[in-house]
Amino acid sequence: MIPAAAELPTVSAEKPGFFEKPTFCAAVSTTSPHRVPPRPTRRHFLANTAALIGLGETAASFEQKPAPKIAAAVTVYTHNSHADVIVGRLLETHTLDGKGPRPNLNLASLYVDQFPERDLSKQFAQQYGFRLAPTIRDALTLGGKELAVDGVLLIGEHGQYPTSGKGQTLYPRRRFFEEAVQVFRQSGRVVPVFSDKHLSAAWEDAKWMYDTALELKIPFMAGSSLPGTWRKPPLDVAKGAKLSEIVAISYHTLDAYGFHALEMVQCLAERRSQGETGIAAVQCLEGPAVWKAGEQGRFNRRLLDAALDRCEQKNRYKGKIEDAAKEPLACFLDYRDGLKATILTLNYAVGEWAVAWGEADPTAIQSTLFWTQEARPFGHFSFLVNGIEKMMHTGQPTWPVERTLLTTGALDALHTSKQQSGTRVETPQLAIAYQPTWEWKDPRPPPPGRPINGK
Repeated sequence: MIPAAAELPTVSAEKPGFFEKPTFCAAVSTTSPHRVPPRPTRRHFLANTAALIGLGETAASFEQKPAPKIAAAVTVYTHNSHADVIVGRLLETHTLDGKGPRPNLNLASLYVDQFPERDLSKQFAQQYGFRLAPTIRDALTLGGKELAVDGVLLIGEHGQYPTSGKGQTLYPRRRFFEEAVQVFRQSGRVVPVFSDKHLSAAWEDAKWMYDTALELKIPFMAGSSLPGTWRKPPLDVAKGAKLSEIVAISYHTLDAYGFHALEMVQCLAERRSQGETGIAAVQCLEGPAVWKAGEQGRFNRRLLDAALDRCEQKNRYKGKIEDAAKEPLACFLDYRDGLKATILTLNYAVGEWAVAWGEADPTAIQSTLFWTQEARPFGHFSFLVNGIEKMMHTGQPTWPVERTLLTTGALDALHTSKQQSGTRVETPQLAIAYQPTWEWKDPRPPPPGRPINGK
């Protein structure tokens, strides 16, 4: 559900977070008491169904392989939480109703950090037969002494947690990862780990997680579901393009949705000539200073207009965007190779994600809408789970974790700039160079949407 133009968006656990080398996969017995029974479907039916919801070939290609045993650690498991729309696909299929294709992953255990009144984990543990673990260690060892699973999902999103002085929700993402690492060290082996959204609120914690994964050779991945979602029209930056500027539009808050907007921009920026080089500095401006910066040439107005033109909700405002957007916020990213990127949060006027980019030729402007299914089953999360499934089977990250290390650091620095009334923040720590290893593919149409409060 997109907030009405007259409403200020609020973060709620009633909606997913857009509101915010060894062989790793041991054979799994089909008689395991913790295994979710697969749907009795023929392989070609699975492949066809997967294609209908935009899953590509992954679901079919892994369907005949043993299902890796997965341990998940989540902050809360409530209806429409990230735990529900990610882990829930392992239980209730990609359509979250038991009727769609199922990822070939076996949820063996689940650790839950908080149990609010609307908790679903206890009900699902009884219904589906997975282990409801009292600790992360127990989840990874299945009650034994050593690592007993083939992969780990860490979902630190939603729940009641403190905030930093910069306004960041302090989800226990490093703690979750650190407790998993303790089991790896004690067991003398590692398995793939996916950590949902940005690595941590604090750059220092995120860098520690990244460095630890490198040290132990942990296949490690994180990020947003936005890079893999539908694009209207289905465009991508050409590999090796000479990008000069990117302008994106977003909504909600910097802490809740700023990360998704950064990942949207970064999955395009990393495809430019010579790959990613890192970010030299960031700045966050608010209010009238946003439009003043535009008048001074900080961002290309033609790119902003091209991004706005891609939005489907044409009736959200009339007149000038400067008048319609309440309390606008601008995030400026100055890349080390000269690329400029701007993300404009335009609440009330905009409730979608869109982006436009220009190359060396100033007349060559391209733009697209990053479309998300704001209804159950929130089909864009299938692309995230699809990437997780691939890593759990192959032991190789589907996309580079360096992308999310960079966006995590940029988000933390932007919070610092915002706290300091728009000071430009130099970011020498974000001299992160990498090459993109992932290709976006135009998905098939989404599955039918259902009311978010229903099954």
